[in-house]
Amino acid sequence: MLAVVLGAVHITQGSADVSPLDLFASLTGAGNDQATAILVASRLPRLMAGVIVGVALGVAGVLLQTVARNILASPDTLAVNAGAYFAVVAFSVFGLSLPLLASGAVAFVGGLAAAALVLALSAGRETGTVRLILAGSAIALALGSATTVLLLLFPERTIGLYAWGQGTIGQNGSTVVSTFGPVIVVGAVLALLFARRFDLLALGDDTASVLGVNVRRAQLIGVLVAIVLSAAAVNVAGPIGFVGLAAPAIARLIAAKVPGMQRHILLIPAAAILGVIVVLGADVLLRLVFGGAAGVEVPTGVVTTIFGAVFLVALALRMRASSEAAGRGLVSSRTVSTRRRITLSGIAAVLLVVVVVASLLLGDTKLLGGDLVNWVTGQSGPIVDFVLGTRAPRVFAAALAGAAFALAGAVVQAVSRNPLAEPAILGVTGGAGLGAVFVITLWPVASFVAVTGGGLIGAVGAAVIVFGLAARGGFANNRLILIGLGVSAAAAAGVSMLIIATDPYNGAKALTWLSGSTYGRTLPQLVPLAIALVFALPVLLSARRELDLLAFDDDTPRVLGIRIAPARLGLLAVSVVLTAAAVAAVGSIGFVGLVAPHAARALVGARHSAVLPLSALLGAILVCVADTLGRTAIAPAQLPAGLLTAVVGAPYFVWLLWRSRR
Repeated sequence: MLAVVLGAVHITQGSADVSPLDLFASLTGAGNDQATAILVASRLPRLMAGVIVGVALGVAGVLLQTVARNILASPDTLAVNAGAYFAVVAFSVFGLSLPLLASGAVAFVGGLAAAALVLALSAGRETGTVRLILAGSAIALALGSATTVLLLLFPERTIGLYAWGQGTIGQNGSTVVSTFGPVIVVGAVLALLFARRFDLLALGDDTASVLGVNVRRAQLIGVLVAIVLSAAAVNVAGPIGFVGLAAPAIARLIAAKVPGMQRHILLIPAAAILGVIVVLGADVLLRLVFGGAAGVEVPTGVVTTIFGAVFLVALALRMRASSEAAGRGLVSSRTVSTRRRITLSGIAAVLLVVVVVASLLLGDTKLLGGDLVNWVTGQSGPIVDFVLGTRAPRVFAAALAGAAFALAGAVVQAVSRNPLAEPAILGVTGGAGLGAVFVITLWPVASFVAVTGGGLIGAVGAAVIVFGLAARGGFANNRLILIGLGVSAAAAAGVSMLIIATDPYNGAKALTWLSGSTYGRTLPQLVPLAIALVFALPVLLSARRELDLLAFDDDTPRVLGIRIAPARLGLLAVSVVLTAAAVAAVGSIGFVGLVAPHAARALVGARHSAVLPLSALLGAILVCVADTLGRTAIAPAQLPAGLLTAVVGAPYFVWLLWRSRR
C-alpha cells in the first residue's frame, strides 16, 4: 500500500506546471495533449524506472547477503555498482557506442569482476563484517579513483556521467525502461525459482550439502543473478547507493518477527517491495523538500546514500560490541634488532631526500641540479625562480601530507587492531572533504584559509559524530569502523550534491580537490600542517607503549592499568587532527594511511617506537612520488596525487587481503 501511495504522489511531481487531475485524467485517456505528453515522455518512465530499479536492487541485495551470509553484503559494499560504473565510463571514454543490451553486458562484466574480487578477498579464516566492508570499500575506492581519472582526462567524452554516476531515475522517454525492465523481471523470477536452494544455503555449507544442494552452484547462481540485476539497474539509473543494503536488511528485520517470512519465497518479494519504497520515497522526499526542479539537478542516489548511511550506523549501534580478531595481524613475534631499525630508518630518510630533490627537478619544465643549487643560494635566474617558487611548495606539501596520513594510519590500525584500516574509516576524511567543498562551491573566490577552515570544521564535526556514537560501546572496533564508514558515505553524498548543484567550473575544481592535489599551494599555507606534525609526532612517540599494548588485545592494557576507552579516544583525536590538517592542505589522498604503516611494520616489526618514524618517512615518499608522476606523466596536463596513490595502494591492499586469507 505504501508503495502505491508513493507512486501516486511521485507521478504528480515534476518541473512542468501540470495539475494532478489532468495527469490522472490522462491515465484514462481523457486528459489534454500537454498533460498526456508529459505523462508519457517523463512522469511514467521516471516512475517505472524507480520501480524496476528498486526491485532489482532489493532482490540483488537479498541474494548477495545470502551467498555471503552477511547482512551488510550488497551491490555497494561488494563494489558491484563501482565496477559496473567504471566499465560504462571506460567504454564512453574510448568512444565506443553500444546498443542498450550490449551496454548492460559491459556493466555486468565490470560488476562481476569487482564482486568476485571482493568475495575472494574477504574469505578466509577471519571472514567477518568488518573484513567484507573493508575489502569492498577499498576496491570501490580504487575503481572510483580510476573512474575519476577518466572523468578528469576526458571531460568532453564523459559529459553528464558524473551526475549519472550518483544515481538518477530521470528518464528521457521509455526506451531504457522497456529494454531493461524485462531483464529485471526475468532475474527476479529466477531468484524465486531458486528460493528453496537459497533457504538451505543460508543454513551453512555442510547442512545444504547433506540436504542435496550443490553449494558452489547455488552460490554461483545467486551471485550471477544478483549482478545481472545490479548491472541492469546501473544502466537504467546509474549506481544508486545503499538501496541494495537497506531494503533487504529491513526485510530481514521484519522477517525475524513474522513467522515463515524468513523463507526466500517471501523474503525476496518483500525486499523488492521495500526497494521500490526506498527509491520512490527518496525521490518524493527530494522533490518535496527542494522542489520539482531538484529532481533534475540532484540525483536520487544522493538521498538513498544518506538514508543508507544512517541505516548502516543504526545497524552498527545494534551490533554486539566486540574486538574482531583482525588485530592479531598487528602483533608479530619476529624480533628486529635495534641496528636494523636504525639502518632502515636511515635508508628511508636518505631516500626521502633523493625523492624530494628529484621532485624539485622534474615537472612540465625540467631543471638541472645546478639550477637547484643556484636557487637555494639565491643566484638563479627569473625562470628558475618562478618554476621552483611554485614547485617547491607542492613538493613540501606532498611530503608533509604523506607523513601526516601515514602517522594517522598507524594510530588507527593500532587502536582498531586492524591492519586493513586507514583514517578514512573514521569519517574524518569525508567530513573534511564536505566542509572544504561546501566553501569551494558556495564561495568561488574563497581563500585557502577559508577552504582550510571549512575542511577543519567538517573533520571535527565528523569526528564528534563518530566518537559520540561509538562511545556507547567503549569505542569497540567493529562499531567504530562501521559508524565511520557510514559517516563517510553520508559525507560523500553531500559532496556529490554540492558538486552537481554548482556550475561546471566549481564542480571540476571541487572534484580535483577531492582527488588530492597539491596544485597552487604556497609555503604559508603549509604552516598548519607542519605545526600539527611537530606536535603530534612527539605525543605519539611518548604514547608508544600504549599503542603497543592496544594493538595486542583488550585484556593486557587493562591489567597494566591503562584505561582503554580514554586511551583510544585520545589517540584517535591525534589521528583526527593529523588527517584534518592533511586533507585541508592537499585534499583527500587515499591508501597512504594503509600502505605506509603496514610496510613499516613489515620492515621493523610491531613496536611503535620504530613504526611511527618509518611510517612518516614512507608516507612522505609515497605521496611525493605520486605528486611527481602526476605532474610529469601527461605534462602539461596533470593528474591529482590522490588518484595515483590509489593506483599504487589498491594492488598492495589486494595483495595484503589475499595473503591474510589464511
